[in-house]
Amino acid sequence: MPVVAFLGLGAIGTPMARHLATPEFSLRVWNRTAAKAADFASEHDATHAATPREAVDGADFIVTCLSTSADVEALLDGPSGIEAGLADGAMFIDCTSGDPATSQRIAVRLAKKNVAFLDAPVSGGVAGAEIGTLTVMVGGDAKALERANAVIDAFAEKIVHCGAVGAGHALKAINQAMLAVHIWSLGEGLAALARAGVKPAVALEVINASSGRSNTSQNLFPQRVLTRAFPRTFRLALLDKDVGIAARVLREQKIPAPMIQLAAELMSMARRELGEEADHVEAVRVIERMGGEVID
Repeated sequence: MPVVAFLGLGAIGTPMARHLATPEFSLRVWNRTAAKAADFASEHDATHAATPREAVDGADFIVTCLSTSADVEALLDGPSGIEAGLADGAMFIDCTSGDPATSQRIAVRLAKKNVAFLDAPVSGGVAGAEIGTLTVMVGGDAKALERANAVIDAFAEKIVHCGAVGAGHALKAINQAMLAVHIWSLGEGLAALARAGVKPAVALEVINASSGRSNTSQNLFPQRVLTRAFPRTFRLALLDKDVGIAARVLREQKIPAPMIQLAAELMSMARRELGEEADHVEAVRVIERMGGEVID
């Protein structure tokens, strides 16, 4: 029975780990808030590890789902770091929405210990994680991905091999930048239409039957903005981080990127104004304040 160490039980990590708490795997879980991991282990077929090192010691697969690549890299270091506990031939699957450069650095480091590394960020949100229908974009060796498929399949509906290490994180960052552009542009457009006398619900009905539609217009705005519900499922702070990575990728590739650079600046402004706990769709509140028009 393969031993899987799952590190990071956040909003998406927890339901992902739940899909691995099955008889097919021997699951160990660790979280920075220890009580969360202890509760998870008591409710599911899993073992609570007191430290990251304890979680990964001799594990066949290590899955990380943390806030940043820096958090993942930090786990490797120090006297209690996980690097010394990694088994020869183990597989490291990083589902963090991270940055390509750090992933590449980690991969080189782990290769010296004969540990394969895949960057495997996910898309589909909490809802997708709950029902196991996430899309996973993977960077790394194709043969390594074949080995990892049994683990990733547990929480994914679609697995796409994107290229070498870092490709998954690059693609995820660009995808997130597009999300930010959709949120901001739709917010501006609906605020203007509301001022002109068009009800936002009517505007969305037309947009969603036309070429401007997106997941943002079809789901996020009807469910969160028009209702004023703004559930907190994905923090604006994390979207800000992701769009910043996207802007950096474009600079590194020497692609002019005025749109995505502006999106990065706008998300940073919204984060400063709304704080660290605001949901990503709440960026609309900044547009409403600036324009003096509420979208409802």
